[in-house]
Amino acid sequence: MATSKTRAAPLKLADSVELLAGVGVRVAAQLARLSVRTIGDLLWHLPIRYENRGQIMPLGSHLLGQSVLVQVTISESKPLMRGKARQVAQGVDASGAITLWQFGRFGPTLQTGQTYLLFGEVREGAHGLEMAQPELMSSAQLEAILPVYPSTEGLSQNKLRALVAQALQVALGDLDELLPSALRQREGWPSLLVALQRIHAPTLSAGLPQRDEPAYVRLIVEELLAHMLALRLKRHEFMQTQAPRFYQQSALYQTLLTQLAFAPTGAQARVLREIQADLARGAPMLRLVQGDVGSGKTLVAAGAALSAIEHGYQVALMAPTALLAEQHQRNFTQWFAPLGVLVQLLSGQQTAAERRAGLAALADGRAQLVIGTHALFQEQVVFAKLGLVIVDEQHRFGVHQRLALSDKGASPERAMSRPHQLVMTATPIPRTLAMSAYADLDVSIIDELPPGRTPITTALVRADRREQLIERISAVCDQGRQAYWVCPLVEDSERIEAQAAQSTADYLRESLPHLRVGLVHGRLSAAEKNAEMARFKAHEVDLLVATTVIEVGVDVPNASLMIIENADRMGLAQLHQLRGRVGRGSVASFCVLLFDEPMSDKARARLQLMRETQDGFKLAEADLVQRGPGEILGTRQTGLAKLKVADLVLDEPWLALARALADELIAEQSPNIPALLRRWIGAAQHYGQV
Repeated sequence: MATSKTRAAPLKLADSVELLAGVGVRVAAQLARLSVRTIGDLLWHLPIRYENRGQIMPLGSHLLGQSVLVQVTISESKPLMRGKARQVAQGVDASGAITLWQFGRFGPTLQTGQTYLLFGEVREGAHGLEMAQPELMSSAQLEAILPVYPSTEGLSQNKLRALVAQALQVALGDLDELLPSALRQREGWPSLLVALQRIHAPTLSAGLPQRDEPAYVRLIVEELLAHMLALRLKRHEFMQTQAPRFYQQSALYQTLLTQLAFAPTGAQARVLREIQADLARGAPMLRLVQGDVGSGKTLVAAGAALSAIEHGYQVALMAPTALLAEQHQRNFTQWFAPLGVLVQLLSGQQTAAERRAGLAALADGRAQLVIGTHALFQEQVVFAKLGLVIVDEQHRFGVHQRLALSDKGASPERAMSRPHQLVMTATPIPRTLAMSAYADLDVSIIDELPPGRTPITTALVRADRREQLIERISAVCDQGRQAYWVCPLVEDSERIEAQAAQSTADYLRESLPHLRVGLVHGRLSAAEKNAEMARFKAHEVDLLVATTVIEVGVDVPNASLMIIENADRMGLAQLHQLRGRVGRGSVASFCVLLFDEPMSDKARARLQLMRETQDGFKLAEADLVQRGPGEILGTRQTGLAKLKVADLVLDEPWLALARALADELIAEQSPNIPALLRRWIGAAQHYGQV
């Protein structure tokens, strides 16, 4: 094994990899591409698979797709002069046969009648098993189990193995055990050093390392623990501050309920009670309210807002788009104006005079509810007395954006005071992510839809049958209803997206000349989008051609038909959100998913699940399994999508333990917390920022 470069003091895991033997500027640059910069980073650069070079496998066993060692006698061999292959041979053992291909100038020439030890990947060929460019082994060369690491161009597996071996040597004198010994004893987990030795240098007698064995599990739990600590510490720090107490149920809310034509569902009432308990305790509320499309989160937000307003505080509601912010402003004004509550919109579309007037109303306290987008973060936005922050569509924002808005509730005379926080999402969050990426929040679920919502019939239609949909659109619109035709972004170009939407609109106008066809796409200005959406809501447009700008929050109860192009290329969560734009009234609604053939098995399974269920939580779980957490978390990238060892889907059973352990370590102020964060999160301790 290579030895480390000469140095007076022993190497440490925090030292640069350039101090290891065999690492110069070129190799260091290659390692940096793998995010390996310190000696310790090599320990967490885990194998993606293993090669068993110490056990001869019979050809008759299940070998497809595996890199294995076989011992075969050559029954037939002939040179080839065509193509890149120079030799093809037939190898046999007592249990089967395999075709062996040699390419290029290198590699052994296999002689008929001779017996060889060969190592390589077994594949399915035209006439059975095949192995291309096998590696010739001698009995003296036989090794046990070799790890195969993620690599980059120019960096060989032998080089990586040698460097990891050096790192393990350094770890012998510089690897702290950070998990509580009582936990390790209870679970039967090895020390960290023993676990890493097992994973990086497995022995033939112990067999291949498995994900569910103690060595792997202790690494998984330790990494999940570090990420839980980062979020729970953020919560703990926030909860050490004070917040205004809002004791009684709002009388304004009771007045609002008498004015509305509907009563809250049992789920809405339950969630509002949970919020009310938070608001009364004197520490900042940190609560996520999630519910399926149309479950009535807006009414819950209104109840929370009126509690704050009735106690003399202001409320800020942050929406991800100007379109949704303006819709909230219309809805809340309609509800709150009769109660004498002033609702103020802050938008980039306002004139300078309107903006100045709005800012002044905020600063002097006249504006009791302000609704806006990222504009609420701006320095000139000053609140007189901010008591509650409501964030709509939480997955569109990073943790730090939410906390930055809450900072506006602090003032010199209330230095330790922070506003309450209520975050809402209509994108159902799988339990796995609710326990991990949202570990800084308490979670409430509105699991009941208001009465009167009609089921949506979902149909799958091949794209080449779109002509048949023209009659359906005409019939729906002739009955006084409205329809959407959605052209999602397929290529990463707003220009191409706009062209596709424009050509679809032209085609529909030509096919349906008696209908009023509108168009909304990403290249329109916010004012143009809002104007077109307002026309659609006012029924001045029968058929709206749109890109996915209508995905969130648009509420047009008269729309009862949606057609989605390229549905086979979209995720379940986005399809579910789009489908939720119809079925908002009392008339039967339909959603048509257009797809192209051939379609992948995964895409077909997604669309069939869309047809079978309208349960957003069931769809979210399936989306997590298919696409992973990175896609679903959106801009709330917390590092959980880039875990080194753990996998949120595969390792879901360990999340509860990691979360409980994080709270335990925080409560006892464990001195190991900073080291755990450094080991697994490193410089990214500004956790949750985007």
